Amino acid sequence: MNQPLGVILAGGLARRMGGGDKGLLPLGAGTILSHVVARLEPQVAGLALNANGDPLRFAGLGLPVIRDTIDGFAGPLAGVLAGLDWAAEQGAGHIVTAAADTPFFPCDLVPRLLATGAPLALAATPDGVHPTFGLWPVALRDDLRAALQGGLRKVVHWTDRHGAAEALFVGGDPFFNVNTPEDLARAEAML
Repeated sequence: MNQPLGVILAGGLARRMGGGDKGLLPLGAGTILSHVVARLEPQVAGLALNANGDPLRFAGLGLPVIRDTIDGFAGPLAGVLAGLDWAAEQGAGHIVTAAADTPFFPCDLVPRLLATGAPLALAATPDGVHPTFGLWPVALRDDLRAALQGGLRKVVHWTDRHGAAEALFVGGDPFFNVNTPEDLARAEAML
């Protein structure tokens, strides 16, 4: 399998943070998103950001910004689909997704997902699956589009249907994400 492209999912509404783009909040010398980029970029063949609204707010990242292709807020699966459509245009066979609000995810995420040998794989910890961190085959994009158009929103309902493998990560809280001001303070302390 060729090295996948990477897609950072930044399309959430950030309700618990009062709205806006959580990824653009300051963290250390950068932003939450700059930490995500620094972790994912070395692991993939190319990188894009999935976000809706004005893409110019992310201009400082120097990444292509791809918007959801399904109308309305359809959740992370809509971002995955947008990433799969973008990857198809690039001639890629897979993408790996990461959440824009999870600055400390494992630096070996992509190799561990690929090591499952499965075309579709999700990151997991002993606490459960982390469905915004996954390996997704471009070949399933039309199936995903049909599922979303049919109203499906829950990631694991779709991935279970396709026999997704799990890459298990243990130790600490590798997929800690920033959802509240308290989480942001915790992330600062973790740096």
